[in-house]
Amino acid sequence: MGQIIENIGNISGKMLLFGGVYSNLQALEALKQIAEKENILPENCISTGDLVGYCAQPEETVELFKLWGAKSIVGNVEIQLRENAEDCGCDFREGSRCDDFSQQWYPYAQSKLSENSLDFLKTLPNHINFNYANKSVTVVHGSYFNVSEFIFKSTDWYNKKTNFEATKSDVIIAGHCGLPFHHQEENKIWLNPGVIGMPANDGSPNVWYVILNDWQESFKFTHHTLAYNYKLTSRLMRNGLLPKEYARTIVTGIWDNTEILPAFESGLQGFGIQL
Repeated sequence: MGQIIENIGNISGKMLLFGGVYSNLQALEALKQIAEKENILPENCISTGDLVGYCAQPEETVELFKLWGAKSIVGNVEIQLRENAEDCGCDFREGSRCDDFSQQWYPYAQSKLSENSLDFLKTLPNHINFNYANKSVTVVHGSYFNVSEFIFKSTDWYNKKTNFEATKSDVIIAGHCGLPFHHQEENKIWLNPGVIGMPANDGSPNVWYVILNDWQESFKFTHHTLAYNYKLTSRLMRNGLLPKEYARTIVTGIWDNTEILPAFESGLQGFGIQL
């Protein structure tokens, strides 16, 4: 399937950005309530992909997302699912713990998704472009060049700069790495809102999202934490079919391992996130 880029034109008003729902229905329900409380239109709510993942309710999560009417690009998981691939395409090192765990949750997700949900995933674009507060914005999953590329705060600016050049963007909104951050250089902003399906390895069960504001035509963003019924999420994951380690992470806020993390981010495990 070729690259699909959706241009949604000029956007105004508050926007809600998030990623990695990971089949976490309870977190998605809580986030939808935040959008409604903040009077953010569904079409101004954008996911960086991976609606489906580690948690126990993939079908229910996709159904709620469709009902909400928010927008999303594809993550690597959606690409693999809609192509009926054998693995999640997360670019985990073969034989790693993450790779072993994916051999449990990915087939589980495959088995639970209806044809209607798979058809919906096939409609999602690879990237979304829009203009906001006099800035050109592109939404990607990993990077513009590779849906499964892990880009962190500590990733060299050069790696990010090539994405701005290729997309001709002032702002790139990205996902995949699981950690919220922003990196500003050369009048460009790389903004990762984090994910709502799993904690950010910071020792808290709360998860992360971003709200954009164009007040006085100025591009402003704020990182926020989201509290939700994580105990129910964890309990549902302890079904004998999903990794119990991920069910524990939902509660503790600490990742089972830091295999994908650079040294800097790995060293911050459990210390909280300052943004």
